[in-house]
Amino acid sequence: MRVGIVGCGLIGQKRAQALAGARLVACADPDDGRARAVAGRAAGCRPSSRWQDVIGAPDVDLVVVATPHHVLPEIALAAIEAGKHVLVEKPAARSAAELEPVIAAAERRRALVRVGFNHRYHRAFRKARELVDGGVAGPLMFLRARYGHGGRIGYEKEWRADVRLSGGGELVDQGVHLIDLSRWFLGEFTRVDGTARTYFWDMKVDDNAFLMLRTATDQVAWLHASATEWKNTFSMEIYGRDAKLQIDGLGGSYGTERLTLYRMLPGMGPPETTAWEYPMADDSWEAEMAEFLEDIRLGRAPSAGLRDAHAALTVVHRIYEEAGHPHHA
Repeated sequence: MRVGIVGCGLIGQKRAQALAGARLVACADPDDGRARAVAGRAAGCRPSSRWQDVIGAPDVDLVVVATPHHVLPEIALAAIEAGKHVLVEKPAARSAAELEPVIAAAERRRALVRVGFNHRYHRAFRKARELVDGGVAGPLMFLRARYGHGGRIGYEKEWRADVRLSGGGELVDQGVHLIDLSRWFLGEFTRVDGTARTYFWDMKVDDNAFLMLRTATDQVAWLHASATEWKNTFSMEIYGRDAKLQIDGLGGSYGTERLTLYRMLPGMGPPETTAWEYPMADDSWEAEMAEFLEDIRLGRAPSAGLRDAHAALTVVHRIYEEAGHPHHA
């Protein structure tokens, strides 16, 4: 499989290092230096300052779109129309409405499009999914999760703080990961409550979002995404009738990735506790790409696709609407 990458910033660089056996043949970024740096990772890879050169290349089978949010849907749509398979980074667009032409084109062209919800592929989540699917937790009741970072000097001047480029703040950035993971375990949310607020950073987008999402059977996801979490944090607790699964850390500054299973005993009391630690390097990017390559080989729909992104962005829209944000799309 021959890959072209559009966007050679941090995420594009990660993608170039995690191609799971595919071959990088072209890349593009408005910054020539970044494009050349990524191209230098693969013999014969052609750098360009124009994304059109990547999607129009006849030797590119799969396009990875790793740009700021405002151009994700435009480039993904163009790649689909050019007959390519596409991996588009989350959130895939600034709004659900902006994503709808991309969905229509993908269905019309029968293109395989995966959205980069790579958190599903962290080792702890892969194991948690296996345990839940195996019935260890019993019927799921609710979950709660926190995901946050503390920003950095100049954070309020970055593209993520410009609503025209990002579509929103912390909710549309890290919050969509929490929404996607919650849907992955609990299913569709029929009621959305919450708020998004700016407490600390001098910017017009939110730096904190608080959500309570409910399914048709009243399972609840209680979520908090924050850009004022001075010590980087990730935690998700999934509660079943028979056991609780707790995932902490994502590696790096978020701490060692760990999954703990608390299994209820017949007499209740203290649970039987089993823990798995994953101190090794994060392989979620590689695992995600490997599955997408298998999707393409088998002609099957990707498990994290455009409709998953649309559902997450619909939740984002409702929260921004409820919070009275003037910038919600």
